[in-house]
Amino acid sequence: MAQLGRTVGALVLLGLALLWPIAAARALQVGQTVQSVWVKDSNDRPAAIPDVGKKVLTIFYTDPDVKEQNEPFRDLLKAENLDKNKYRGLGVVNMKDTWKPNVFIRRVVRQKEAKFNSLILTDPDHTLKKAWDLGDCNEKDIAIIIGKDRKVYFIKAGKLTPDEMKKGLQLIKELMAK
Repeated sequence: MAQLGRTVGALVLLGLALLWPIAAARALQVGQTVQSVWVKDSNDRPAAIPDVGKKVLTIFYTDPDVKEQNEPFRDLLKAENLDKNKYRGLGVVNMKDTWKPNVFIRRVVRQKEAKFNSLILTDPDHTLKKAWDLGDCNEKDIAIIIGKDRKVYFIKAGKLTPDEMKKGLQLIKELMAK
């Protein structure tokens, strides 16, 4: 009986080992095409991610616990004064992976929207994470650059290096020029 238990356990481990690469391969990758997804606005009303397929997009999918993680890249993009007819930068707050209350997060988001005259969306239940298969988003700020053709040209979970920021900005400019 003990031998049967070890055999079953070994088969389960083997099965998981074989499935792991398949599961890992499903994560959003450069070259994949995305669709607009409905999440929530700062007042908890349904809102679609705007301009998918119309403009070059940089989307920051951010856990509020690490909201400063890629602030230097956001600042770099703002300083460039990119043509708003061809480009949009957008934040989507990952509300599911934080301990902070949703009511508090929404209040902060509304204040930032007013201060910066911008749109910030919220994802209280991992809708975007699941739709685009973003993988582990906890304690991460995920930067995604999407072309007008809806293809992902860049994705990075976590802090971007200065070189990645420079390459990301150059990529955005090249995509806008198309």
